[in-house]
Amino acid sequence: MINDEYFLAALRLAAGNDPIPSRVSAAARDLFRFRVPRAVTAAFSECAAIRGTRDDDGSHLVRFVAAGLTFDLEVTVGDGLIDVAGQVSPYPGEGALVDVRTPHLTLTARIAHTGHFIATGLPPGWLSVVCHRPGHAPVQTRWVRIRP
Repeated sequence: MINDEYFLAALRLAAGNDPIPSRVSAAARDLFRFRVPRAVTAAFSECAAIRGTRDDDGSHLVRFVAAGLTFDLEVTVGDGLIDVAGQVSPYPGEGALVDVRTPHLTLTARIAHTGHFIATGLPPGWLSVVCHRPGHAPVQTRWVRIRP
């Protein structure tokens, strides 16, 4: 029978002797570039009108909420590309911008006084939206995977 203290000590010793595989370090560096400093992450939110559903036209409706902001996104896939029509409410203020991000491309859009924005021609796959408000920390949605 192995003593728990000896087993934990052996694990600590073994962990210190093995170098981190280069692919793990490379993956960590790749992920680090996706962070938004000081950002608050909005979580998926259930709503009676919007349930992360897929409509007949192939669009996805999703809602995210955090830091007093609600992101309502309609994501449509057509011709192999993604279009995002969204609304941030309440209106985040003059000078607010959104970044619609994929791992390969970021489109920046102005937010209209109604809170609406649009980004078109994005590649399918992972997607996140970041709202930048003057004088406030950025608010970002979780990454979601959009498939054609």
